[in-house]
Amino acid sequence: MADKTSADWRYPYGSGARFHMHHAHLFASDIEATIDFFRRWFDAEVAHDGPYANSRNVFLKIGIGALHLYDQPPRELGRNAVHHLGFQVVGIDDLYQRMKEGGVDLPNPIKRSGGSAYFMVAAPDNVLLEVFEPGPDRPAEVNDYYGFNG
Repeated sequence: MADKTSADWRYPYGSGARFHMHHAHLFASDIEATIDFFRRWFDAEVAHDGPYANSRNVFLKIGIGALHLYDQPPRELGRNAVHHLGFQVVGIDDLYQRMKEGGVDLPNPIKRSGGSAYFMVAAPDNVLLEVFEPGPDRPAEVNDYYGFNG
């Protein structure tokens, strides 16, 4: 646990925490299709689109989270060390139905357990997403973790 402080430090998000998991950065073989996918299904907003480290970089805001994209094809298709990216949603049944009607390949139905629900879907470049909606009957610390009870 880091306990150093400095008067020069700026703490983001109205939090006193020094460390935050901010974003995942993905390669995109077709960056426009990738942006469109996350805009269409997860209301992503482009916060930045410009060069960085000799490559086009696009920063997407998705709710309170962020996803960054490199305009470069993945070095190999597959997940490498990343299994999936998790997207917490409100209205999972509606999103699933809209995705299905929109032609997204959804090989499995929504799985439900204890009032919670999730499904897995491949985003462009075969990035696996877990789309989930936590149920209300979870322990208090889990509901706190998912942004409820606060």
